[in-house]
Amino acid sequence: MEQNKGRVTIPTDLDVIPQTLEVMEKWGADAIRDCDGTDFPKELCDVDAKIYSTYYTTRKDNKWALENPEEIQQLYVMTPFYTAQGATLRVHLMKGLYPDMLKPNSRDDISRWWEVVDRTTGEPVPTDKWKYLEEDGDVEIETEPFHDYTVSFLAYIMWDPVHMYNAVTNGWKDVEHQITFDVRQPKTHEFTMKRLRKFIEDHPYVNVLRFTTFFHQFTLIFDELAREKYVDWYGYSASVSPYILEQFEKEVGYKFRPEYIIDQGYYNNQYRIPSKEFQDFQAFQRREVAKIAKEMVDITHECGKEAMMFLGDHWIGTEPFMEEFASIGLDAVVGSVGNGSTLRLISDIEGVKYTEGRLLPYFFPDTFYEGGDPVKEAKVNWVTARRAILRKPIDRIGYGGYLKLALEFPEFVDYVQDVCQEFRTLYDNMKGCVPYCIKKVAVLNCWGKMRAWGCHMVHHAIYFKENYFYAGVIEALAGAPFDVKFINFQDILDNPAILDDIDVLINVGDGDTAHTGGSWWSNPVISATVKKFVYEGGGIIGIGEPTGHQENGRYIQLANVFGVEKETGFTLGYDKYNWECAEHFITKDQTEDIDFGENQKNIYALEGTQVLVQKDHRVNLAVHEFGKGRAVYMSGLPYSFANNRLLYRSILWSTHDEENLLRWYSTNYNVEVHAYVENGKYCVVNNTYEPQETTIYRGDGSSFDLQMKANEIIWYEI
Repeated sequence: MEQNKGRVTIPTDLDVIPQTLEVMEKWGADAIRDCDGTDFPKELCDVDAKIYSTYYTTRKDNKWALENPEEIQQLYVMTPFYTAQGATLRVHLMKGLYPDMLKPNSRDDISRWWEVVDRTTGEPVPTDKWKYLEEDGDVEIETEPFHDYTVSFLAYIMWDPVHMYNAVTNGWKDVEHQITFDVRQPKTHEFTMKRLRKFIEDHPYVNVLRFTTFFHQFTLIFDELAREKYVDWYGYSASVSPYILEQFEKEVGYKFRPEYIIDQGYYNNQYRIPSKEFQDFQAFQRREVAKIAKEMVDITHECGKEAMMFLGDHWIGTEPFMEEFASIGLDAVVGSVGNGSTLRLISDIEGVKYTEGRLLPYFFPDTFYEGGDPVKEAKVNWVTARRAILRKPIDRIGYGGYLKLALEFPEFVDYVQDVCQEFRTLYDNMKGCVPYCIKKVAVLNCWGKMRAWGCHMVHHAIYFKENYFYAGVIEALAGAPFDVKFINFQDILDNPAILDDIDVLINVGDGDTAHTGGSWWSNPVISATVKKFVYEGGGIIGIGEPTGHQENGRYIQLANVFGVEKETGFTLGYDKYNWECAEHFITKDQTEDIDFGENQKNIYALEGTQVLVQKDHRVNLAVHEFGKGRAVYMSGLPYSFANNRLLYRSILWSTHDEENLLRWYSTNYNVEVHAYVENGKYCVVNNTYEPQETTIYRGDGSSFDLQMKANEIIWYEI
């Protein structure tokens, strides 16, 4: 395919037919698609391009849903905590919930599938001590005075959360609320397969079915004002029904409790150390979802079409880095690219023919409005994603939304033309090549490969401010010259030799969360194996509260490895004298005060530790030698180009490899070098929106000075 065409997908609609053709030509697009809220024009059916059709397996057929109300999808919800003031308490189930979205399920046996919990004791309340007053929507409980209570209940999803989000965001008026039906259940399963065949038959011009996604929406709940109330992109609470849960019980051999999903109201979010029961449920869901998804993909292939999955919306059970995913047989995966981490979340997927990233901004009125600046957002998005593309490229890029909104911003249209062309150049120069990697790095947490690159995300590129240090590290690694893998604690227990192929371990996050491991560090096998790894020459980097868990006289469980401890109030009586800061290889090219973020961790250095940065007697950066190995501690690492360099130098120092710093290296940390030795090429990329000057070091240590334009990327032959 010629250089100025291909690898780009654009949206269309009924009101932009000639404009679609113009944009296709301008951007070199070779695929067009519809979106939620748009229709594909018949006039474009014969266009010289692939045609994607967004296909919804669980909605857009309210007739079926209303005729089969028992097979509408369901969600586990917990009420707020209520304190009993006497012998009885009434709890209104729908308080704080959007009434058009959810409807309590009293059709099935509530004594089996609902649960009232005394949160003061932690025990379930016997079913004969509570009842549901359906006419009022209340649960009446016999109580112990001044104990706290919650009700966990099943609710039908009467308005698909994504459709609701799109309707609210775009101000859609008088739209029918699309009801979510459950493809896992027998009648709907049979109906769905026939429905899929009919859809393909009715749309012969479609080349690619873009499944959005398969069966279970991630947890997304709205309050009574239609605002997001709770969101967890990895949440499993909307993948339940009595039918599914009975199957689960048969497979695992023990009785299900709502608490396995509710998890005290935390809903097993990504910060919670997962219980065995929840992990069992996840594994069961992945197997069952994969089976039915494969049915749909097989039908798609049988009808001569490609099957593509959108990594978002109803994607629960299709985690792409798990073994079950490859069995589905998908041709492609597409996902939203908000930054480098989300890019790698897509590009690292194996078992598909190609991957595609939907760049931002989405063509919605929240960005494309009078006075808006979509060009600025597009520039930030592209330059951020580009770092990761240069390490592991996606095969295609694209955009979504209402094309007519984008057309009102000619500068944006021109900029995207440049992005499309630059992407094709990148891809052609990198294809089939593993970029040069300096070290092998493993991120250690409770999730491992299951949630590689993304377990800190609210959804897509959005993260919680309080977890800036995890997001910063992952974003830095996404575009850095390291071979990155994600492992969990069970991986180490199952095979301690997994560490033999790793240069540096990274443990980052708050203590007692899934990100650092919490009580896992109380396992003597885990702690001894990691200590041995470092003692024999491995590197370890801890950020935030690494290995944090209060037990056995320590909070930082590997305090003797990191050379630091957290002041929790238990060691206030011990004087601390190690506060003097030293210059070091790690900080050598930091030109300004290092940004460690806002959340100071109250860390102090132990004897023998070298403090590099401290503020107000709180250690921000320190290094420590343990046997033949080296450890680096940081209080935080928000994402920035300066901090990218800090992490880069930390990894090299922790592996005793300071002498190889000047290999494929830029002296200016705003500029990066990526080498593709197999292809005989390397590139220098300016990651900023300003001109930059730097000295570039090649792989043999030779160098040259370079002046670069804003955002510029320059390719060289080796």
